[in-house]
Amino acid sequence: MKNPNIVPTTVEKVMREDDFIVSKTDPTGRITYGNRIFVEFSGYSEKELLGAQHNIIRHPDMPRAVFKLLWDTIAAGNECNAYVKNMAKDGSFYWVFTNVTPQHGPSGNIVGYYSVRRKPKASGVKTVTGLYRAMREAEKNAGARDAIAASAKLLTDLLAEKGLSYDELVLAI
Repeated sequence: MKNPNIVPTTVEKVMREDDFIVSKTDPTGRITYGNRIFVEFSGYSEKELLGAQHNIIRHPDMPRAVFKLLWDTIAAGNECNAYVKNMAKDGSFYWVFTNVTPQHGPSGNIVGYYSVRRKPKASGVKTVTGLYRAMREAEKNAGARDAIAASAKLLTDLLAEKGLSYDELVLAI
């Protein structure tokens, strides 16, 4: 689980064009594999990552509703694309464009998730930074109990206005 003692900084790590961060989790989100680029950007050792919840790298600037959308999508057996701001062990941050895909076992049940992250487009980061800030503000104003619903409504209204799904939006920006 994310360490509450880590303080976010304004130091940004920028992925290189040929970087791919790869991780695998079990169905509950516990990390079962992380490649060397994941270890590098997260700042955690492989030992610290394996068995930890994937939210160990969750940045507090990320709206809870985005993760609910992501988890609802992959738990239903569908892949999901997203722009995500992650936080390293030292408090620095790094943006990724992620694709998360469910892994199915022989009987068709989900046995884990596979995530590949690459350097995001600057235009996409710019777009989602404003959107995510507004979503986090909606969460804060709604209070803990209604935070996700308030944030999700803001996102849903925007998507309806644009006539896009979240996946279509992030692929278009």
